[in-house]
Amino acid sequence: MRRSERKRTDPDLGVLTARLLFAVQQELFETLAEQGHADLRAQHGAVLAYLDEEGSRATDLARRSGQHKQVVGKLLDELEALGYVERRPDPADRRAKLIVPTARGLDQMRRSDAILAAIEERHARAVGAAEYAGFKDVFRRLADRQRAWRDEAGPA
Repeated sequence: MRRSERKRTDPDLGVLTARLLFAVQQELFETLAEQGHADLRAQHGAVLAYLDEEGSRATDLARRSGQHKQVVGKLLDELEALGYVERRPDPADRRAKLIVPTARGLDQMRRSDAILAAIEERHARAVGAAEYAGFKDVFRRLADRQRAWRDEAGPA
């Protein structure tokens, strides 16, 4: 089968993953905007999705999200200017900074959790709870395997 035919009839894993990601992001950020967080963009999710309520180091946010430290730093600057996070000295290492959500950031985190739970519940109802749980398990394993592809491939 030619590539152009396959794309139309059987989208590959990358296309399907992107479709799901962008659709979830669109619903999440449009709903957040309706709930008072219209200043957020989907790109901010690269930080907000991995931020712990008690605070996180920027290097940990970069590692968890798979983004470069410079990208995370720029997003943190934006989120700090918007009032979602603040930088504080890390009590475990005074040389390091913790990125801590503000009250506005905590509100956004709680609302995001509720919105995503509603999205997941809607999908579980649509396909059945067991099938949805199986999908998430397989999807999680594929995501973990894909993130480890360099380790599995060995040295170049």
